[in-house]
Parts: sequence; structure tokens; C-alpha cells
Amino acid sequence: MSARLSSLRGSAVIAGVGTFGCGEAHGFTEMELLARSARQAVADAGLKMSDIDGICTASVSSTMWSMAVPEYLGINPRFLDGTMIGGSSFVAHLMPAMLALQSGQCNAVLVCYGSTQRTATLGRKEMNASRRILDPMPYEHPFDPVMPASAYALAAARHMHQYGTTRKQLAEIAVAARAWAQLNPDAFMRDPLSIDDVLSARMVCDPLSVRDCCLVTDGGGAYVLVRADRAKDLPNKPVYVLGNGTATWHRQIASMPDLTVTAATQSGQEAYAMAGLSAKDMNVLALYDAFTINTLLFLEDLGFCKKGEGGAFVENGGIAPGGRLAVNTNGGGLSCVHPGMYGIFCLIEAVRQLRGEGGARLVAGAQTALVHGNGGTLSSQSTAILGTAETL
Repeated sequence: MSARLSSLRGSAVIAGVGTFGCGEAHGFTEMELLARSARQAVADAGLKMSDIDGICTASVSSTMWSMAVPEYLGINPRFLDGTMIGGSSFVAHLMPAMLALQSGQCNAVLVCYGSTQRTATLGRKEMNASRRILDPMPYEHPFDPVMPASAYALAAARHMHQYGTTRKQLAEIAVAARAWAQLNPDAFMRDPLSIDDVLSARMVCDPLSVRDCCLVTDGGGAYVLVRADRAKDLPNKPVYVLGNGTATWHRQIASMPDLTVTAATQSGQEAYAMAGLSAKDMNVLALYDAFTINTLLFLEDLGFCKKGEGGAFVENGGIAPGGRLAVNTNGGGLSCVHPGMYGIFCLIEAVRQLRGEGGARLVAGAQTALVHGNGGTLSSQSTAILGTAETL
């Protein structure tokens, strides 16, 4: 870890967060969901939209989204980042935003996203056809896999073969997420869910049933980042960015070096090194759970258990409310919200926990949180360590 990156530890705070239209947002466009959540985040930070002079954003459906967003919001940013690496983008945006703030290029960065994946008029078949043109995968598309489920099912099957992981252990992850969602009035799915329900649910791609797969929802999310020297002027408890790391090892699952090891091993190490902390120091985890196998892989790769031991780690409610580790306390992408790209909602939930705003799902006394974003088919990984003032 370079001295330059170490100097960024705690240099920026997340001053405001906002969400809008999570679930079903009939009648709204993606830009409108983004704008509504952005206005909430800016107001939550005690700022006006005219105070925003930095923008980070990304979209699956638009290659020039980072120009359209400031135009729609009516701002003229001095710093602009439209890096698109899938669902991890909004966690990865932390590092360039922090560098821009520290250099003085800008003073307040808005990171924002909106998607109408659930209520969009464009059909799934048309969307997939469009993505095959915009994001060609020559080693996989000719075989017409059911993406992304086929890719994650491949990783799950390999983990099961190599380490003896069972479908019941994967089901524990879905059941834990639902138990957290039942404590969250904003979660999209709050009905009871049992291990048997997951195992008997419609198979999507063996060994993953529909309950092993994330939701398809609408939703907008945003957060505002400012320099730490402004923390005393904020209306809410500041949440400091202590570490951030991003890594990618492949795009297509067929090119993944090892189906049981993700680039989270690299992004996590970098984030821990910058923060000067380790897995044992984390109070809350917000992991990108597009599928149940994601949670298991990230628990291993981020150091919460050894490789191959993730199944045993989650058994008997290990990551459910009252378990050994608080994971995906909002219900995650499996039960709370998942509008195409989920990473920004991981970060928002972590901030709310550290600000003491978790309601019935609050992890009392939490001072640290690990946020982890995933993009593509286990392709890009970004890890962030957040902390309260006590961790500085």
C-alpha cells in the first residue's frame, strides 16, 4: 500500500444517502428514479444540488449516461467519472472521488444510479439481445447460456464438487437474507421463507433455484461524498471511508482462473491494508448477493472463513439475525432490492447502520462496516471499509 493511498484513509466522509422507487416504480424513467434519490441524498447531506461539483454514475442501457445525468440535474461538474464495471461500479467510484476531493478538483461528489429493470417496457429477450451487441462474450454467447444465472450456477457447482458444499447450505443464505428483510419495512419480499421453500422452488439453472437468485426490481440510489474537514458541519453522523480496493481478473466466466476464488481476495486485501484493519474488525457486512453463491464466495475470499468452509459458516443461521455475523442486514439483493446493479444499495445500507438508523435490524454499537460490490459474472470486485469517528 503506497503512502499516497494510506493518506486517503478517513479523508472523505459519506455525508448523505438516498433511495427512491425501490421495488416497483410504475410510470417513472430510470433518470427520474436517479434524480429523486439524488435529491434525497443531497438534502440528507445538508446541501443543495448547486453545491454538487462532482458526479459518478453508470448505466447498463446508456454509454453516455455520465453526460446525460448532470444535464438532467442541471449541474456543471468539475469532476466526472462514468466508469462502468457492472454492479461494483458504485463502490469502485469511491477511490477516484476521494482523489478528486483531496486534490481540490471538487468539493462534493454525488454518486447516483437508477433502473427500471422490473417495470421497463422493453422485454427481457430484447434486453439480452441488445446486451449481446454492446457487451459481446465470444466464448459463451454462441452456446446461448441463460445469463447471468448459468455463470453463477457453474461457480456454485464447482464449489459443491470441490468442497462438498450443499444446496441446503446455499439455502441458508437465502433464508438469512429473508429474515433480515422481515425486519426492514422497505424490503420488497418479506414473506416467510424456509430451507425447504428454497430447495423446492423452481429450478433456474442447476444447482440454483429461483430463491437462490436475486430479485428483479426498480430503484434509485445515491450518496454524497465530501472532505472529512467538513464533517463537523454535517447534519448527520459522518461515515468515514477508511479503505477501498478494486480488482478484475476476467470478463467471461469461461476465462475465470478458478471458479471458487474471486478477485475479492485482491480488492479485499487492498481495502484492509488502506484501512489498517482486517476481517475480525468488521461489525457489519454488506455483500453483493446476486445469487446465494456470491455471499458464500465473498465470506471466504474476504477472510471471514477459510476457503471451502463457507457452507459450514452460514449453517444454523450463522449470518441471520442473532447469528455470528451480521450480513446483508437490509435483506440484500435476494430479498430487499436489486434493480440491475446492486452495489450502491450495499453502501447505503452500511451507512445507515453506522449512523444508527437501522430500526429493528440495527446492529447496535457498530463502528465498522465492510461493503463489497460485484460486477459482471464474478468479473469485477470492489471492497470498501467504512467507519465511524471512533475508528479514526
